[in-house]
Amino acid sequence: QVFPSQDPLDRADFNAVEYINALFPTEQSLANIDEVVNKIRLKIRRLDDNIRTVVRGQTNVGQDGRQALEEAQKAIQQLFGKIKDIKDKAEKSEQMVKEITRDIKQLDHAKRHLTTSITTLNHLHMLAGGVDSLEAMTRRRQYGEVANLLQGVVNVLEHFNKYMGIPQIRQLSERVKAAQSELGQQILADFEEAFPSQGTKRTGGPSNVLRDACLVANVLDPRIKQEIIKKFIKQHLSEYLVLFQENQDVAWLDKIDRRYAWIKRQLVDYEEKYGRMFPAEWCMTERIAVEFCHVTRAELSKIMRTRAKEIEVKLLLFAIQRTTNFEGLLAKRFSGCTLADGTVKKPEVPPPSTNPFLEDETGAETDEIVMEKSDTDKPKKPKVPDNPFHGIVSKCFEPHLYVYIESQDKNLGELIDRFVADFKAQGPPKPNVDEGGAVLPSCADLFVYYKKCMVQCSQLSTGEPMIALTTIFQKYLREYAWKILSGNLPKTTSSSGGLTITSLLKEKEGSEVAKFTLEELCLICSILSTAEYCLATTQQLEEKLKEKVDASLMERINLTGEMDTFSIVISNSIQLLVQDLDAACDPALTAMSKMQWQNVEHVGDQSPYVTSVILHIKQNVPVIRDNLASTRKYFTQFCIKFANSFIPKFINHLFKCKPISMVGAEQLLLDTHSLKMVLLDLPSIGSQVVRKAPASYTKIVVKGMTRAEMILKVVMAPHEPPVVFVDNYIKLLADCSTDTFQKILDMKGLKRSEQSSMLDLFRLRLPAPPPGGDSAGPLSLSAPTPEQESSRIRKLEKLIKKRL
Repeated sequence: QVFPSQDPLDRADFNAVEYINALFPTEQSLANIDEVVNKIRLKIRRLDDNIRTVVRGQTNVGQDGRQALEEAQKAIQQLFGKIKDIKDKAEKSEQMVKEITRDIKQLDHAKRHLTTSITTLNHLHMLAGGVDSLEAMTRRRQYGEVANLLQGVVNVLEHFNKYMGIPQIRQLSERVKAAQSELGQQILADFEEAFPSQGTKRTGGPSNVLRDACLVANVLDPRIKQEIIKKFIKQHLSEYLVLFQENQDVAWLDKIDRRYAWIKRQLVDYEEKYGRMFPAEWCMTERIAVEFCHVTRAELSKIMRTRAKEIEVKLLLFAIQRTTNFEGLLAKRFSGCTLADGTVKKPEVPPPSTNPFLEDETGAETDEIVMEKSDTDKPKKPKVPDNPFHGIVSKCFEPHLYVYIESQDKNLGELIDRFVADFKAQGPPKPNVDEGGAVLPSCADLFVYYKKCMVQCSQLSTGEPMIALTTIFQKYLREYAWKILSGNLPKTTSSSGGLTITSLLKEKEGSEVAKFTLEELCLICSILSTAEYCLATTQQLEEKLKEKVDASLMERINLTGEMDTFSIVISNSIQLLVQDLDAACDPALTAMSKMQWQNVEHVGDQSPYVTSVILHIKQNVPVIRDNLASTRKYFTQFCIKFANSFIPKFINHLFKCKPISMVGAEQLLLDTHSLKMVLLDLPSIGSQVVRKAPASYTKIVVKGMTRAEMILKVVMAPHEPPVVFVDNYIKLLADCSTDTFQKILDMKGLKRSEQSSMLDLFRLRLPAPPPGGDSAGPLSLSAPTPEQESSRIRKLEKLIKKRL
């Protein structure tokens, strides 16, 4: 479809039948058939006319196209001719311009060459005159004028580098080099005359001639300048080498201050006498100080190797402190710009600490000891991370730091021995006098001493000596853990003699049963708190050591083993507390298992053994909780471990209670509920502030004691019919062990023959899942929630009170 059309005849899906039906929808419309036929014929004729016109029009198209192509070709030929004419005219114009400007270009070249010639002749005149003047002034030692003239001559000579093939120019260049060489030799001779190398007495002194000679040396070969500096500094320090020879008394470390006092005087003397003689950019004062440091380091290294046996730790620390102070003074006075020429490499300095090791924890003891040792810590102040002079002299002490490490080993050994003696003399912390559970003061003293050693050693070296010191730290952390902490934990003694039921019932205070006294409990808690403090502080110590040591040695610092040691002490302390309370409750549980439960006639209040257990809990737990107030997580661990130990033991003793009557089982169920309530309240028992017990602890107690209650409910249930009894056992206890089922049957007091048939039935019922229909009888017991159990126990208590 080329053009849009609404005519049905033009549609792609034209249907002739539908079209005719549309024209003649009814029989009556057939009356107009002639009119419709005429219209269609008229339309056909119009279409034929249009087609004929279009066909005739197309016959002339080919002829018109050929004519247009010929006209286009003619136009292209005319255009090509015009472009050729324009090109010819352009070439003629270019030739004409060249002829006009030929003379002008020649004039430009002549002008440029003339200008260059005049400039070169001027430079040549200046060079020739300058060389003559330079030679004359050199002979007359007019260094002031020579300095400016020489620089100008050298600059002018650079313009003649491309003319060196000309003999006269080459001759002038050689004369300049000869003059420079002569100046250098002459200046060196003048300095040698003014400052002779032989002898210690200076015959010459500063003069304007030498000052100008230094300006000339700046222009000459740099080796001349270096030679002047080297000779002057060597002559300036010659007296030092004589005064502090290895065989002199003042050369030893105890008089190291005199070395630094001497150089200070010499520097002041230099500034007054020679300060203006040398140019400021030579930095002569700093060069003298740096050379003094290099000489001093070499001399000290030599004398310390010779007299190594005489080096004591106090003497070594004194020398290092004075040396680091001197290096700090150099950093304040000089920029260190001359060190680039030297051999001293700037040491790597660890980044500033972000972990305040023992800043807040040690309290008053830290402040006291740091005040006492402040003199030793002073070297830290002048040592800033960007001190370029750090180690320039003090590096010589590093090979002898083993003396310091050995001293710290000895001091720490004596410190640990003193801690042990103090503990024996003073005894454990008094619960009524001291705050129970407090960290042992010896612990803070140890870490304060560690901090002092670490700061000292990091000032001396951040390399292998720090690793050696870390090894010493590890050794005495372990010794502290075993000698002070583990060594002073109370020893458990096996209880001798059993308690009868009668004696248990008469027991009032329970003091005969408890193994540990109040003082011993406080001591265990104190050791636990100390071990926790040591654990946290050791971790901080490790981080701090890694900050101080060189980056390449960080991997060798690892205090994980020592942290594990303190964790073991904590675990042992908690285990002791659990064992003590557990052992105190053992006689009560033994008494429970020996009672004649088949003879119990009525249900009363909680049994005496429950009262005894609660009494021991109320005696021990508040003391432990108060002493572990600062470490709540370890008190929670104690509660969890006690529950995990006591509840299985209680259930084992339940199984020993056999046979049990229905009333006896009800009494045991009441006792079990009482114990369950006490255990749930264990973390806050005897406390004025009631806290919700941790969810992890509550879950353990509820699970364990609910199992004990389920055991008693199975015992209370009648064993007839056997199938219902077995199914209820499987549903309530979910225990597939035949041993447990055997114990339940023993508690019920069944005969062996009855037990045998029950066991066979139990084994048969095990593979199948608990059926829902069989347990729908009156004995059906679904697993109750703790809230439902509590409600049933309250009803049982009300019933008992009514009977009483």
